[in-house]
Amino acid sequence: GDLRSVLITSVLNLERLEVDLFRCAGRHHWVPATQRLFGGQIVGQALVAAARAVSRDEQVHSLHCYFVRTGDPKVPVLYEVERTRTGKSFSVRSVKAIQHGKPIFTCQASFQLSQASPVQHQFTMPAVPPPEELLTQEELIQKFLQNPNLAERYRKHLTKIQAEDVPIDIKPVNPPDKFTSEPQEPKQLFWVRARGYIGETDMKVHCCVAAYISDYAFLGTALLPHRQYRLKFMVSLDHSMWFHAPFRADHWMLYECESPWAGGCRSLVQGRLWRRDGVLAVTCAQEGVIRVEQTPNQSKL
Repeated sequence: GDLRSVLITSVLNLERLEVDLFRCAGRHHWVPATQRLFGGQIVGQALVAAARAVSRDEQVHSLHCYFVRTGDPKVPVLYEVERTRTGKSFSVRSVKAIQHGKPIFTCQASFQLSQASPVQHQFTMPAVPPPEELLTQEELIQKFLQNPNLAERYRKHLTKIQAEDVPIDIKPVNPPDKFTSEPQEPKQLFWVRARGYIGETDMKVHCCVAAYISDYAFLGTALLPHRQYRLKFMVSLDHSMWFHAPFRADHWMLYECESPWAGGCRSLVQGRLWRRDGVLAVTCAQEGVIRVEQTPNQSKL
């Protein structure tokens, strides 16, 4: 692993245009099939911009974002930072992402100087097989494609996923059966890490990478109990993160995702990123719009 992660060299690399004005300098490495900018990329880049407006000693502890317009992958994104507050222990930076002269995304990130406290507790990490015992998403797809009885529509769908150049390594713990419409519990577990090497660096860098990773396949957790419907539209409305403990985004972390509620064409998902040693590193939450096509019940007569 001496190959640098493309998330550092390109995707999350911002060009400074003015003191608090930045532009994404790298190409949009991976664009979802919807041809909208990937939400995790915008969150990660916004956090890069905010982090450049605080001292090196301050570390991000939370961020709260809203996606207000669709991101256009054909043009650069400008990130405008406002130094909302700089205090003795905490600092707040507000970031606006702009395309075509309009805001597509807003974010507030809060940073803190390190402070010790005897008040500490956390949940317990789920007991799961280590990543070395599991197949990657690519290996699982290849396994499905080797089945000669695989229906052509599924083969095309999997081949399309296989061609995507997502800069994340993923190992599902309990991969859902892609070829059944049976409802499943709205929970999923997978090991994740940045593809490539990042190394020991400012913790803010790893937090920016984790922001990118956290949005991948996150909202899809809410679809697992409703697989009998055909998805028409799915988009994130907001995204929040809380950073609890140091971690390496290029080391395997367990992403525990669950959806406690869905209704009114909206769904809520929550996630926890665990270090391998059982330390809770990051907590995430997101609400999104999910619209499905309701197929009429077929008569069994």
